[in-house]
Amino acid sequence: MTEQRAPYGAAAIAHLQGKLPNPFPRIMGPNAMAYLQEVVDSGLTSDMVSRFETAFAQALGVKHCIATPGCTPALAILAAAFPFEPGDEIIVSPITDYGTIQGLFREGYIPVFADTDPGTVNLGADTIAPLITDRTRGILCVHKTGLICDMDPINALAAKHGLFVYEDACQAVLSTYKGRAAGTLAQAAGFSFDSEKTLGSDVGGCVVTDDDAMAERLRFIGHSRGGVGKAGYGRLHTEPGYAFRMTQSTAAITLAQLEIIRENVATRDRMARRLTDLINEIPGVQALPIPDYQEVYSCWMFGFTIEPEQFTCETASFAAQLTDAIPAIGMGAYYLMPEACTFLEEYARAGRFPFSQPPASHAYHYGAESTPVAAEFLQRFIRWATICEKYTEEHCQIAAQIIRAVAEANRA
Repeated sequence: MTEQRAPYGAAAIAHLQGKLPNPFPRIMGPNAMAYLQEVVDSGLTSDMVSRFETAFAQALGVKHCIATPGCTPALAILAAAFPFEPGDEIIVSPITDYGTIQGLFREGYIPVFADTDPGTVNLGADTIAPLITDRTRGILCVHKTGLICDMDPINALAAKHGLFVYEDACQAVLSTYKGRAAGTLAQAAGFSFDSEKTLGSDVGGCVVTDDDAMAERLRFIGHSRGGVGKAGYGRLHTEPGYAFRMTQSTAAITLAQLEIIRENVATRDRMARRLTDLINEIPGVQALPIPDYQEVYSCWMFGFTIEPEQFTCETASFAAQLTDAIPAIGMGAYYLMPEACTFLEEYARAGRFPFSQPPASHAYHYGAESTPVAAEFLQRFIRWATICEKYTEEHCQIAAQIIRAVAEANRA
């Protein structure tokens, strides 16, 4: 393999410099070392994972939290728990990360990408509805950057067609929609606690749900490897499952981080709204709109679009002129999954499983042109993933001044 592997977490931004803070080193919950010490002192008998699961479920107001080693495994065990068949379709947000669809593809389901609503990073009921077929089984809504999809119309549409709805809330921990927390707006949800995320641990993730049967199946498939005990024999593996269990040490750190998350999120919400106001004062520049229905914006990534006709440079050049001052800033074109996941088109063209017929019902095509609104939006979109609880009013002013200076230097 000659390609350069993609870095993650602190390693991805360790080289960055600039006038604005980045999340690393992370601010740690004051009890982190005590909880880790408890794990060690117990000789690995402390049940830190259950303590975290209980605390996170209580924080969201849900019945069940099933902890996993990361967000990709969380969404993978959800996919594995579904009673669907290979070739069945799941409608998915197009602007997201590979982890959103990995589990779907590995279970033999076919991701169908709905376009985004104009001017946003999220899908909506109007973009989902035309894609529903007799093979559609579910809708996976991604709350990108921490902005919540308009879930009430989506849930109403799904109920009409008998579809399962679930959330990728990996970037939206404690964001709220009409008084309800992200992750409680559908039948289940996946979360991320990777080190760079808002509730940043060393790694980690979870699934939440109020469905007792779903929770039990998630533990059976995701934790117990599909294994059951048979008297006088031992384990029988009645289904192909996983050992996607959160470690005690990760649970200890994540529990400590959970204890400081509300203050963290309150700061991110306040700073994101202040940045939005300041950036929207710059002609030709528009921050991601925060919907009126969203009371709390747990902002993991901040972003804005430019109007190309107002500038003499392209979006990539505009972003490049910001990199010396704003860490981890750049275009986010690679978030367009129909284009970035090149294996989808390769498999579809070759008719490889699950695109073989059967189980697929027809030919599929993936590329930027399959979600043109999202593709065009990302060609004007600039984001930075280092907005964090370290931001102050001064940092917002500095960021806006830097962006304004580049805008004026390239004004058409």
